[in-house]
Amino acid sequence: MQNDVLSLDSITTLREQLTRGDVRPRDVVAAVLSRLASSRHEHVWISRATDDALATRADELERLGPSPARALYGIPFAVKDNIDVAGMPTTAACPAFAYTPTEDATVVRRLLDAGAIFVGKTNLDQFATGLVGTRSPHGAPRCVFNSDYVSGGSSSGSAVAVAGGLVSFALGTDTAGSGRVPAAFNSLIGLKPTKGRLSTRGVVPACRSLDCVSIFAGRVPDAAAVLAVAQGFDAEDAFSRAAPAAPASLAAYGETFRFGVPREDQLKFFGDTAARDLYVASLEQLQRIGGQRVTIDYEPFDATARLLYGGAFVAERYAAVGKFISEHPDATHRVVRTIIEGASKFSAADAFEATYQLAALRRQTEPVWDEVDILALPTTGTIYRVDELLADPISLNANLGYYTNFVNLLDLSALAVPAGFRPNGLPFGITFVAPAWHEEPLCTLALRYRTLAGAT
Repeated sequence: MQNDVLSLDSITTLREQLTRGDVRPRDVVAAVLSRLASSRHEHVWISRATDDALATRADELERLGPSPARALYGIPFAVKDNIDVAGMPTTAACPAFAYTPTEDATVVRRLLDAGAIFVGKTNLDQFATGLVGTRSPHGAPRCVFNSDYVSGGSSSGSAVAVAGGLVSFALGTDTAGSGRVPAAFNSLIGLKPTKGRLSTRGVVPACRSLDCVSIFAGRVPDAAAVLAVAQGFDAEDAFSRAAPAAPASLAAYGETFRFGVPREDQLKFFGDTAARDLYVASLEQLQRIGGQRVTIDYEPFDATARLLYGGAFVAERYAAVGKFISEHPDATHRVVRTIIEGASKFSAADAFEATYQLAALRRQTEPVWDEVDILALPTTGTIYRVDELLADPISLNANLGYYTNFVNLLDLSALAVPAGFRPNGLPFGITFVAPAWHEEPLCTLALRYRTLAGAT
């Protein structure tokens, strides 16, 4: 098959071609290299597998051949550069921090064992601190639809690598929305799993108790396929969790389901009327597939979100890399340094007080799940130009987290889904949020939602 007609956009289609023998792993590698050579998307990669390494991997896979045990046979993927790949530097977008691991992160090893082809390490907001994609010494990846606009972060390069057609899927991380905001800005599926469902062993921590490995894909079934391979309890990861004995049923959301929407006075679009219109349209689409709209009080969720950066929880970022930043101030991005060093003012008593506040807010939000099956929220209320973001990096970043920052603190699962385009061609996304361990039902629901729009 000619490389210029070989599509990397659908894992399902590509795997069928590989299984039949219509396409070989070497064809996939050739297609990846061709796209990398011609790509107009800049600042995506921090390091890449060499051409020889890709060829060697293709040869290895062809010797093994496709099998049910290799569910991702021949599928190319990228990894955010705060996740370890053996023999390649892990930098977290800070060259002075770099180290070269001898082992793959657990999640990477599971993908490789399933036959996937590792292509490279992607750019990110330094130390995964930001929702914007502009806080890296390697440059700022841009929205694939308009390079004047941010790609979103912190998993910026991973999102652009998928949306730009360079790989079939990518791993990111998500602590405050880093696996969902870039999905919205690049019209992708962004799966933020339950904390501990995917091992974080071999991941540079941002907030270790909250961090999740996330998945970017172009289609809902693709994200679900990667989740099925990447998940699993890891006894060597203190934060890994075994799935419940009775996980949420795929049919959890039947022909009718209830979706929660904030009160009108609690919705924020920051002047972006096109985003508001698309959100209204997305809610109408949910109703067409059987959804029953329920108005909820969003204040407890917003109050939870404010805890992440507005109080002592940010000190967990200091615990992760604060000592390094203090010893290497010139090696770190100015905004990242300001955020993380600012956390040093909090005491252990402050941290306990924040923990008590979170427990109270969690209890306050629990009754909502008796009223609704999911929350249906804008992934973000707006999108910003790069120059706007650089001029006001803290407050605009905070705006982007209005609908995302609470999710990990409350131990919820979330799936960001494309929901149309503004008149100026920029994408908009909606996020479905549910209790922990509801990833498969969310994917089933999202596929119904996308199918109605003529997409998957």
